[in-house]
Amino acid sequence: MAGAGQRRSGRTRSGGGTTTRRRAARPAEQGLIPLLAGLAGEVDRAVKQPPTRGVARTKFQVVALIVREERARVKADESLSQAKRDEELRRLDGVATMLAKIAARDTSLLALLADDARVTDAARSYKTTVLRAAGREVEEEPEPEPAPVEPTPGAEKRVVPQSAVAFQLANPFLAPDFSAAQARAAAQPRRLAGWELLDPLFRSFEHDAPGARACMELPEPDSISATTARVPLGRALMPHQSQVVAAAARGHRTFLLADEPGLGKTAQALLAAQAADAYPLLVIVPNVVKTNWAHEVELWTPHRRATVVHGDGDEVDAFADVVIVNYDILDRHVGWFGDLGFKGMVLDEAHFIKNQRSQRSQHVLALSERIRKRTARPLLMALTGTPLINDIEDFRAIWEFLGWIDDEKPLGALMAALEDTGLIPTDRGWYPAARAAVVDQGIVRRRKADVAADIPARRVADLPVELDGPLGRSIRAAEAVLAERMVASYLRAIERRADHSPEDGVDLALARQIAAAELKDASSKKKGDNVFTMVRRIGQAKAGLAADYAVQLARNVGKVVFFAKHIDVMDEAERIFAERGIRYASIRGDQTAKARKENVTAFTEDPDVQIVVCSLMAAGVGLNLQVASNMVLAELSWTDAEQTQAIDRIHRIGQSEPVTAWRIIAAQTIDARIAQLIDSKSGLAARALDGATAGDEDSSTDVQLDALVGLLVDALEAEGAH
Repeated sequence: MAGAGQRRSGRTRSGGGTTTRRRAARPAEQGLIPLLAGLAGEVDRAVKQPPTRGVARTKFQVVALIVREERARVKADESLSQAKRDEELRRLDGVATMLAKIAARDTSLLALLADDARVTDAARSYKTTVLRAAGREVEEEPEPEPAPVEPTPGAEKRVVPQSAVAFQLANPFLAPDFSAAQARAAAQPRRLAGWELLDPLFRSFEHDAPGARACMELPEPDSISATTARVPLGRALMPHQSQVVAAAARGHRTFLLADEPGLGKTAQALLAAQAADAYPLLVIVPNVVKTNWAHEVELWTPHRRATVVHGDGDEVDAFADVVIVNYDILDRHVGWFGDLGFKGMVLDEAHFIKNQRSQRSQHVLALSERIRKRTARPLLMALTGTPLINDIEDFRAIWEFLGWIDDEKPLGALMAALEDTGLIPTDRGWYPAARAAVVDQGIVRRRKADVAADIPARRVADLPVELDGPLGRSIRAAEAVLAERMVASYLRAIERRADHSPEDGVDLALARQIAAAELKDASSKKKGDNVFTMVRRIGQAKAGLAADYAVQLARNVGKVVFFAKHIDVMDEAERIFAERGIRYASIRGDQTAKARKENVTAFTEDPDVQIVVCSLMAAGVGLNLQVASNMVLAELSWTDAEQTQAIDRIHRIGQSEPVTAWRIIAAQTIDARIAQLIDSKSGLAARALDGATAGDEDSSTDVQLDALVGLLVDALEAEGAH
């Protein structure tokens, strides 16, 4: 018994004294797994005393890597009995459970468990040390061969327009701004050094925060002087727009402008650039709004020259104040853009760069980085109507574009603001404080309902688009043929008259007779290309652009009503909606009353049905669609009455928000002329100011006739000029 007691106590007697010796380790306690368990215990103790330092993070990742590899080895080892295999897997699962509990305490460690997590050289070296300490033979890893130098993505597509070469020759040296380097060196982390901050920052927008601000503090409208915005004569900013311009004038330089569509983000961005003197200014936009941006530059900053980049930029003006390019061709121009010396950059529909790995996003981020290196405080604005509370991770690339963060940590003013909170991510008040710190960097979010008093109850907003490609060229060619045909008829009539001389100018009465004859022939379908077939082809060409814009609206603000006149335009729009994953309902003239009711109910009651595609003739009256406050008019009506009836489907009793009808207009075609005629005959000014209409006494024939007269007069004047 004594021997047994001695064995249990681990002691032996020698004379009158006792000696303590370490008992022999059991076989189960020898080898790799106990070593891994010991390292996991060290990490656990380190995590309990935050922040989790780099050494502990490296240990955590190495233990996880070895556990993963060891599990695969044990499962594949055919020399092990089933019982031995189960025992080894059970012990490895025990270590894995320890790691899971550790990661639950510091969730930033979860990123190290991902299959694609980056393994540093220090982690690889430490892994070798651990395996050797456990008695495992580890082969020396060969020195990695230097990776072949690959060309920059898209480099083979890049172009340098002749205008850009001329600009570089005229400005061979851009003056360096040394204050840019000083700004980048500021705000080094102190108390928060070693903390993983990006994940807690994003999660701060996912936590319930009753009463939390979604918008930075902005100056009061009544404190803004008229000289700050320098608004052109005859135009006026709404109070909520003036606030952003004033903030830029007072020195704020980064904005995530997330106002709902219809609140004038374009004007705010252009006037903010003017207030900050951020020229030359680079504006990157979706193709559908490229022409509209040039139009807005002319309206809001008429003393500034804009240039629109098309294709390879053969006609671009590199000396312009505002350079406008669409995302799709950015890869061709990113090279010379980087050397132009931009002092400001605006992204319209900035959620287009949410995929950081896309070539589009990489080009945008590289350009913004170059601008920040050259200019200490450039104006950077990201415009989007997407609510911030949805998929906040999508805003990672936008925050990086604005210079608030990089791949690993907050930067500059944001890091300083987080330091000033006095909190760490494990503190109770971290999330609301972190959220407020990000918002104050420049998040501006207003809804229509928030500023309803500032904007008309109903308004029509024109969106000019440029028709590119073969279809656009064929439409312009057909328009030229139509004009030539009327010019020939006019000149023949003039030749028969002896009382007319060239100095008399265009005979408007005769021009009207020629146009009326053309319209009569078109109505009787005696000729091929005429005003009706041309308008239909324009509608077909606009269908894709209009549908794309409706998709953007639906993703930004919710339900959208889409109106078109022709079935083929509706078909194309519905094809695009299905391709983009947008659920839609359809209201057409050939539907039964039951099918029509089911489609209306689907749109008004099913939250997943985002768009209703309506025939202008079949759905222009008798429907209540006020669940939406935004409408896209893909094709123009011939009268304002038809247009107004369509808008009244959403602007009616029960509508709680201001209504915006987005009218898609093909620039530099008869489409634009028709829009102007409809507006001139319907009192557009009254409608734009207060939603009132001045009546519509003109018929569709008047608009058609006047459109042809205008086309003929322009052609005659152009011919006279030559």
